[in-house]
Amino acid sequence: MEWKQSSSLKPLLLRGARQVGKSWAAEHLGATFDYFIEVNFEKRPEIKEIFEKTHDVHALADSLSMLYGKPVEAGKTLLFLDEIQASPDAIKSLWTFKEDFPSLHVIAAGSLLEFTLKELPSFGVGRIRSLFVYPFSFDEFLMAEGKASWVKAKQQADSERPLPTAIHNDLVQNYRTFLMVGGMPASVAAWVKSRDYRQCQRELDDIQLTYYDDFAKYAKKVDPALLRNTLQSVILQIGSKFMYSKVEGEYRAEEVKKALGLLCDAGIIKRISHTAANGLPLGAEANSKFRKYIYLDSGLLLRILDMDMGSATQLTELIVAGTAEDLVNKGGLAEMVLGWEMVKYSNPRSQHDLYYWENTAESTRSEVDYIVTRDMKVLPIECKSGTSGKMKSLHLFMRQKHLTDGIRCSLENFALLENSDKQDDSTIRQIRIVPLYAVSNLYAAITPALV
Repeated sequence: MEWKQSSSLKPLLLRGARQVGKSWAAEHLGATFDYFIEVNFEKRPEIKEIFEKTHDVHALADSLSMLYGKPVEAGKTLLFLDEIQASPDAIKSLWTFKEDFPSLHVIAAGSLLEFTLKELPSFGVGRIRSLFVYPFSFDEFLMAEGKASWVKAKQQADSERPLPTAIHNDLVQNYRTFLMVGGMPASVAAWVKSRDYRQCQRELDDIQLTYYDDFAKYAKKVDPALLRNTLQSVILQIGSKFMYSKVEGEYRAEEVKKALGLLCDAGIIKRISHTAANGLPLGAEANSKFRKYIYLDSGLLLRILDMDMGSATQLTELIVAGTAEDLVNKGGLAEMVLGWEMVKYSNPRSQHDLYYWENTAESTRSEVDYIVTRDMKVLPIECKSGTSGKMKSLHLFMRQKHLTDGIRCSLENFALLENSDKQDDSTIRQIRIVPLYAVSNLYAAITPALV
């Protein structure tokens, strides 16, 4: 709606993995216009010919108007170009729409869109607005369940005003459910409607198989079997530095690296780069030799573990009945979800990189799960469930970088730990405990609009 009402209208490009709700969002917005025209280049590939033959957007609009029997009028019509990756000429037309028909509302979306955009590196620079779409965040999951008041309650809580124990426990239980259901819209809808996790599994199976089917479309770029093996290896290595040698099939490191790049471009996985974190920007000191990868969705992760590896039962039991300590510390699942939550609550108009820190200079392994910036300062975030005495890596990092503030995300209630570093009493340091269900509190400037 913000884009629709903008005084400086640009064609809007929805970007993200398959089945995260891009097309549905455009159709939902279309209901607020007098006329809605959806052009799907996969369902009707012959329409590509219209865009190939002319670059006059007014002529294009006239042709589409005749084809769909609806007027194309500025301010009254939403033109939606879906699966636009199938037509490079249609992608190029977005630039022309901005130049020659700037008052017309045009939205485009597509799966595997990033592959095509890389082949058109200069398309629409400054003339296209991108919006990155992801699966549901935990806040959105709660709102889908009709619990928007819970979102408000936790956003108003902090270390000085922790949540009542009963509400905290309910949020922890809902967070466990979120890990099982995941954030894919079809799975969330199935859960809200049926409260039957088996219904969610069926939806997730369909989505995962769609992703595998897509691998055939990558064939010109990389072997589909390599893609599948690489994805499986990413899932097994979540929470750890990625080792190319662990990908089944004895592929060369360069081949695996290319497969990882394609999976990142498809939005199925996201890289977390090592940074020395001596200053800003964090990416200036990134080390490409040290990278971790996280999978798109916890629900999908459980399904691929079950379908391909038959190893989801133990993790499922851990989510449903395990202790908070077990849930956070085993399998890297909570760490994975924490990373995606930070991405989802960030500004959706640009992509966001994730960073972690590892002490590579000493033989003792020390690692901080995420490094972010707040108020032009480095802020370390650990995904832990133990007591303060078990945060050796976080304390070490804060001492080395001369930092006074850190975050521990766990399934504990909000709290503040001051002077918890026994090795250094000369500096006042504080570590805020932010529950894993309240990551949105770290992005308070953005999230109120969701409620």
